[in-house]
Order: sequence, then C-alpha cells, then structure tokens
Amino acid sequence: MKKIIKQRSSKAGLPPGSLVHIGEQTGEPVRISIVDYDETSLSERETDDIAECFPHRDQPGVRWLDMEGIHRPELLKALGECYGIHPLTLEDILNTDQRPKLEDFDDYLFVVLKMLSLQPDGSLTAEQVSFVLGPSFLISFQEGFKGDLFDSIRRRLRENRGKLRKSGADFLLYSLMDAIVDYYFVILEDLAERIEALEEEVIAGPSRKTVVKIQHLKRETIFLRKSVWPLREVLGRLERRESPLVRGETVIYLRDVYDHCIQIIETVETFRDLLSEILDIYLSAIGNRTNEVMKVLTIIATIFMPLTFIAGVYGMNFRYMPELEWHWGYPAVLLLMLLVSLGMGIFFRRKRWL
Repeated sequence: MKKIIKQRSSKAGLPPGSLVHIGEQTGEPVRISIVDYDETSLSERETDDIAECFPHRDQPGVRWLDMEGIHRPELLKALGECYGIHPLTLEDILNTDQRPKLEDFDDYLFVVLKMLSLQPDGSLTAEQVSFVLGPSFLISFQEGFKGDLFDSIRRRLRENRGKLRKSGADFLLYSLMDAIVDYYFVILEDLAERIEALEEEVIAGPSRKTVVKIQHLKRETIFLRKSVWPLREVLGRLERRESPLVRGETVIYLRDVYDHCIQIIETVETFRDLLSEILDIYLSAIGNRTNEVMKVLTIIATIFMPLTFIAGVYGMNFRYMPELEWHWGYPAVLLLMLLVSLGMGIFFRRKRWL
C-alpha cells in the first residue's frame, strides 16, 4: 500500500537549505547523461563524474543534463554551485515528496513533476522528476533507475526530427513535460478498462473481493489526481509566459499540454464519480441480497408457526384428549399440517411475496 507522505524525521530541526535526501535509498551509482546539441551537431555521452558537467557557459547551443539518482547530496551541491542553483531548490530536489510546482528564480525556472508508471499488477508508482531551466541549459533530476519516458525525446534529438534541434532549452522542457503528460492517458485507458470490468462484476454478482477492488481503484484514482491536479497551475504559469526564459513560440505548444492536463483532470473526476456510483450499486446489491435472504427465512418461519402450534397442542401431556385414542389421529394431524402449509403458500403467492 502506498504511503500518503514520506518520512521527514531526518530533517527535523535542520536549517532551511539543508541537503538531506528523503526517499528510497539505493546503492546504485548516480548516472549522468550529457547531451549538447544545436541545429547542426549533437554530442551525447554518459558519465559518473560530476566534474564533466561543469563546463557549459561558453559552449553554443543547448546542454541537457539528465541525472538518474539523487541520493548523493554532495553531487547536487557541486552541480548547484556551478549552475547557480539556490540551496532551497536543491533541498526540494532531494525531497521526493514534493507536489508539482513551478518556482521562478529569475536566472532559472524550477519545475517539479510526477512521472507515473503502470506496474504489471495494475498498481501505480510515482517518480519525482525535477527540472532546472536556464537560458541555454536544462537539468533534469530523476528519482529512480527503472527507466523513464524520455527515450523518444533522445531519439528525436539523434535523428534531428521536428523542432527540437532548432529550438532552445525551453522547447526541450516542453517536450519532456509532454512525454510525461502523454503517458497519463495510457494510465487513464487502463483505469477505464478496469472500472468497466468492475461495473459489470458488480451488476452480475458482487463478492467480498469486489469491495476490495473498488477501494483499490479509488486509491489509484486519488493518487493520480494528486499528481495531475497541481500540474494545471504549473502549465498555466508557463503558458502565461511569466518568465523570459520561455519564448513565445513555445507557448503555443505549452497550451496544448495544458489542454491535455485539463482533459486528464476531467477524466479523473469522472472516474471518481463512477467509482462512487459503483460502490453505491455494490451496497445496494448486498442490501437486496440480504433482504431476499431475510424474506425467505421470514416466510419459512411464518409457515412453521402454525405447524409448531399444532404440534405443541398435541404434545401436551393431558390424560384425556379427544383425538389421542383415535385410530386415524396421527395421519389426520399430518394432513392438517400439510393443508395449512399449502394454504399459506397459496396466500403468499397471491400476495406476490413469493
């Protein structure tokens, strides 16, 4: 089960800007991908030496640094000193429980997103991705090592397709954000199929496992909503071009991502309403089933009430009873019980209680 918040006790009492990693600890080395490109050239390499990331200001074109693994604060501190990144920004990068947000530090923009992934068992996992956008560089910080959604962007850079190589770092930021948002639609399609199957199951015949599935899907929907809802504000601020680092030609593309975000939010709200209705249907079905069982038991008890009375009368230990010495007394009482049962059954039938 996903944790609502991550443990922050390790930061208690520390001053602002203290670099403490909050998130999953891993022993894997930090991987850094360096991509330098312009319209005519592309250079790409991977390294584990942070010093190779430092020279950048005198180079033409755009530099994209992609760091996988943020569990070593000393590397982020060195990178921040080189690129002029504020300590509070570095602190937020290391805190992997941030909500999606945008902060303008004049010299750069700081953007936080949630990269969601769909697991084979149908559950969702979130990885925090942070971006630092400068005039001619973009630094992306990824929390995990389980792969990302940026391979398509890397292929477009290598093949020089589209506007990527002809545009600046702000367009690269748009492309990466668009790749993250597009995958939300894949998650929505999977949730839609599961909700539809769950609705059919509830109508056909719910079981004890059904309510567990409903609660699981509700948690997944809330988890998705928590990741997408703040993203609307981030894209809205980028679209309004509040920073000179975002050029006018990029705003048109950001507006498209903003529309996608609104569509995702509306779909998530629809899913929440559907799940609430499915839960109501489940509770109604369980209540109807209970009522049917109680009706059958009540009818059986009602039929046996006169039979119990007759048997009780003839079970009394009085010496002188008229029918005790009668040769046909026993079958006559049984016949009377049968006739009473049949008569009550016919009566219930006519009243449409059966």
